[in-house]
Amino acid sequence: MGMSKLLLNLRHVPDDEADEVRAMLDEYHIAHYETPPTFMGLFAGGLYVKEDAAFDRAKGLMAKYQSQRQARARLEREAAVRNGTAETFQSQFRAEPVRVVLTVIAIVLLIGLMAVPALLLRG
Repeated sequence: MGMSKLLLNLRHVPDDEADEVRAMLDEYHIAHYETPPTFMGLFAGGLYVKEDAAFDRAKGLMAKYQSQRQARARLEREAAVRNGTAETFQSQFRAEPVRVVLTVIAIVLLIGLMAVPALLLRG
């Protein structure tokens, strides 16, 4: 049988994507299991394929799924831009002005902090 292999680390994976991958594995009868996230978030959890023989097949299906998902996301983004519903800097600023201002301040401070050594070395 061999060791199980990680197919998908669930860190930063939206729930709908994880659900679609589970459904795909079920549809193609690929034995799999899931590990939950660990306490303190050291590991976000993952989807594992149980059998070595099925892993290459699962990777191929996963590559096909991801390219389809990417194409779908690109089409949705293009449609949102055409319709004027795409998120922009202005729309984010209107929705959450405090968060945007604090983020800009943090970026400016970090750039300034990174410039300090260069300014000190220049004399």
